[in-house]
Amino acid sequence: MEYYVYLMALHIIFMVSWFAALFYMPRLLIYHVEAAGKDEPERSILGNQFKIMQRRLWNIIAWPSMILTWVFGLWLLVLNQIAVIDAIPVKNLMTEAWFILKLLFVTALSFYHFQTHILFRRQQRDVFRWRSFQLRLWNEVATLFLFIIIFLAVPKQNSGWVWGTLGVLILAAGIIGATALYRWKRQQKNDDENIR
Repeated sequence: MEYYVYLMALHIIFMVSWFAALFYMPRLLIYHVEAAGKDEPERSILGNQFKIMQRRLWNIIAWPSMILTWVFGLWLLVLNQIAVIDAIPVKNLMTEAWFILKLLFVTALSFYHFQTHILFRRQQRDVFRWRSFQLRLWNEVATLFLFIIIFLAVPKQNSGWVWGTLGVLILAAGIIGATALYRWKRQQKNDDENIR
């Protein structure tokens, strides 16, 4: 089990890459929606560029990172179960509440990934069902998942999930409030420019 730490390192590296892609893709989706509202030829030029950027990010970074995060994570879990069976002094992760919650949130993060993939595929066909503000809120969901997963995985306390949940709810309220404030300020700026 000497290689366990190397597998853990690879798991973390691909998790970071996956989150980077999940943070950036909604931004590209937002910019693409906003570009679709511009006049020609700017709309076509920007739209084509965003499509290229989205495809490269999603196919070269996001999907491989998600898959490898799961592969290395499950590999680590199998090694943990083998160690438990072999009576090596380690905790059985499948009996730890924090780990089961973490696994549930990583599964939910995967569903977030799949929904983002649907949004990506629509925009590749020039279908824009979500407005800029909706995508801005969607963009913050990955941040909530990051906080939840890290605060479950690092302290590894079965009793800490209550405080973690409260913290995430406060963070979510702050993100929604900041996004709404940004939308309001942006609308004010647009109104001021239209008056001039």
